[in-house]
Amino acid sequence: MKKISLFFIASFLIVSLQAQTLVPVDAASSVKFTIKNFGLKVDGSMKGLQGKIIFNPASLATASFNVSVDAATINTNNGSRDNHLKKEEYFDVAKHPGVQFISTRIVATNNPAIFKMEGNITIKGVTKLVNFPFTVVEKPGGHSFSGEFTINRRDFKVGGNSLVLSDNLIVSLSVFAKK
Repeated sequence: MKKISLFFIASFLIVSLQAQTLVPVDAASSVKFTIKNFGLKVDGSMKGLQGKIIFNPASLATASFNVSVDAATINTNNGSRDNHLKKEEYFDVAKHPGVQFISTRIVATNNPAIFKMEGNITIKGVTKLVNFPFTVVEKPGGHSFSGEFTINRRDFKVGGNSLVLSDNLIVSLSVFAKK
């Protein structure tokens, strides 16, 4: 009985040690979005990525993502539009300076490099559940996580009732997190 207990304790410690706490590296990561405005594709990005990622593919029950970006860093390569997007009708950065994502569940797929994530994204004080696949690549000093999902801007009260702005936008993530 002692040997079995020691085995389980040792196994738990090994799995716990392998679960790594990672820190996103803003300069080596990208948070991008694409939306149609007047029927034309507009690309943008946000910086200021920070947070904590705990990830071990062998122990997904303990994996978690708690990350955010600075909404005031919105960049569409058009300063006038960027300033407009920071106002109350859009991101209201004075009252809601960040966009946050907190995972609620991470599961494996049939492909060992692809996982499915479920979590809550909060924009302008509104929280909605999103689901999306993501890939993981181990890199020197950390891991690279990539994924993409679609959200409806109206769900987050972004952009009001604009008739020229598409409701849906695509969010593309490429996050390098260091050990």
